[in-house]
Amino acid sequence: MSRKNKKAPWDEEEEIIWVSKSEMKRDMEELQKIGEALVELTPNALAKIPLDEEMMAAIKDAQRFSKEARRRQLQFIGKQMRHMDLDPIQAGLDKLNNKHSQHTVALKKLEIKRDKLVENGDSMLNAILVDHPDADRQHLRQLMRQATKEKAQEKPGKANREIFQYLKSLYLAD
Repeated sequence: MSRKNKKAPWDEEEEIIWVSKSEMKRDMEELQKIGEALVELTPNALAKIPLDEEMMAAIKDAQRFSKEARRRQLQFIGKQMRHMDLDPIQAGLDKLNNKHSQHTVALKKLEIKRDKLVENGDSMLNAILVDHPDADRQHLRQLMRQATKEKAQEKPGKANREIFQYLKSLYLAD
């Protein structure tokens, strides 16, 4: 009696990659987290991420739902994402998150400029006026004097906040 398959029974025809049930669950939870991040976005931010119409509708539905319905909708979104290319979606989310980080860094730089302006006085004021010739020198000097006076009297820094807001209006308007 001859066998139809001439290979030995232990020879595998193709390599099978075994994935544990726990690993599959972790992957699905990760997809749900990406879906949840998409649901938390505003409509303007969501429009910047490349999604098909079906996924966009599912996300808008999840934004309307609450409690158990939202949880089930997030599971549905995660299930739909299994069949999608996640690289452009993840890149869009990273870009949006980075924009927030860049804004935070810009505000930190403005705080440092404000502190240097109060400490160094005219030299920093001249540097700011070189960057922004339309800035009001007299107003900035007045705020600097008030900030120095408040610091000496150990009062709350109202002038510091005003300087920061003025610098913010100058630099972020660019």
